[in-house]
Amino acid sequence: MGHNKLPPESVSVKDWLEKRGFTPQIKLLDTMAHTAAEAASALDCELGQIAKSLVFYQVQSNQPVLIIVSGANRVDKQLVGDYLGTKIKTAGLEYVLETTGFPVGGVPPVAHKSHLRTLLDRDLLAFRQVWAAAGHSLTLFPIPPDQLIRLTRAEAIAVA
Repeated sequence: MGHNKLPPESVSVKDWLEKRGFTPQIKLLDTMAHTAAEAASALDCELGQIAKSLVFYQVQSNQPVLIIVSGANRVDKQLVGDYLGTKIKTAGLEYVLETTGFPVGGVPPVAHKSHLRTLLDRDLLAFRQVWAAAGHSLTLFPIPPDQLIRLTRAEAIAVA
């Protein structure tokens, strides 16, 4: 893979976004960011601007829920479960891949196999732009939080 050549997963995310009127400026990192802190450092942005796309499942129905959470926060499963009216658990690697079509570490907030109910950490709304994964562990794209809500049909709530 050449330095400026995007991985195919990121091309599919880019295409999905462009079809919906948003042209992403996808950044290809030199080295993999294993944590939100590493991503923030590589992008020279605040930790809170990293928009982590985390997959959970509702215990009773086994239905997925995507939570887009600020890199500065950890999801409070009790708080979110109370909002949803059901307990939630963190999804495993296989469940995430099956549900989204993307591996853990590169899950974007969009372009999944099917639409997921999506919750967005309202702390992300404090920023003019946030950075989300673009389908691969080396790619991220900047997006205004209001556009992220529009594209994902997310419900903005307190998640932490």
